[in-house]
Amino acid sequence: MEICAGAGGQALGLERAGFTHDAVVEIDKWAAETLRLNRGSDTSHPWNVLEMDVHNLDGTQWRDQIDLFAGGVPCPPFSIAGKQLGADDERDLFPQALRLIEEINPRAVMLENVKGLAQKRFDNYRNQIIERLTALGYRVFWDLFQAADYAVPQLRPRFILVALKNDLAMHFSWPEPSAHQVHVGPALHHLMAARGWPGADEWARNAAAVAPTLVGGSKKHGGADVGPTRAKEAWKKLGVKGTSIAEEAPGPDFPVDDPDILPRLTVQMGGVIQGFPEDWKWAGGKTAQWRQVGNAFPPPVAEAMGLAVKQALLSSRPTNLNEEVQAPASA
Repeated sequence: MEICAGAGGQALGLERAGFTHDAVVEIDKWAAETLRLNRGSDTSHPWNVLEMDVHNLDGTQWRDQIDLFAGGVPCPPFSIAGKQLGADDERDLFPQALRLIEEINPRAVMLENVKGLAQKRFDNYRNQIIERLTALGYRVFWDLFQAADYAVPQLRPRFILVALKNDLAMHFSWPEPSAHQVHVGPALHHLMAARGWPGADEWARNAAAVAPTLVGGSKKHGGADVGPTRAKEAWKKLGVKGTSIAEEAPGPDFPVDDPDILPRLTVQMGGVIQGFPEDWKWAGGKTAQWRQVGNAFPPPVAEAMGLAVKQALLSSRPTNLNEEVQAPASA
């Protein structure tokens, strides 16, 4: 079961790790529509998408039926770009996540947030979360991870908390990083070249680095661009103009080798930078779509973490019952 699912990055990664979803909860109408476009009832791998406020969600109907409770709880309370109000921020949904965990009693928990939650100023708040989970019978693990270490072509540091029931915790270990990083050029070359831009090959050779962290803006602030000034400068070094998002890839008449006229990212390209498949569908206008892209949890990171959790879950089951070991877990 997953709350605050956004555009489905975490859910997609967990699906790839072998989890099936009993419910995927999201309040934003465009993000919920994105979930339905890609995993609705008329698709090959449907998710039970619940478009609702988690404050109104009763978890008791799933009690003792869920292997993994997951969520990307909103980051504004802890974001460096925000006021960092923590528990005093009305957007803090950790209390609701903890309430649902108590009601559902899953075997494992995985919550992700921005790196700000690991700051010393939030030690007390973070410890309160850990103490509550410990009282519910879980052992808690947390750390900071870079998405670039898991084959995602951007930095994107994330705080990840995993909690497992005490009898499962001995089987858990964090996943190992990928052997190689993926750079922006190879990741986007075919998309930059899709409409015949003659400069795509040279652009890809020069974009030989990991991208800075993409941002999508909040509902109150920010529009469709790659982020603050420092991020725009970093993208400029990769040969990308970051002041706005393009409707389509550069065409055959787009300039080549002009430092003042650079290609821009499309929503599809932003999705690929986040680790989504390029055929992932995004609902809403360009700003709404980019907000979903910029706030997503990269699927490859969720997959790596999900595989580690799944290994712990399966390790506790009887190894002499092959069909039980092979059965998929549910989230």
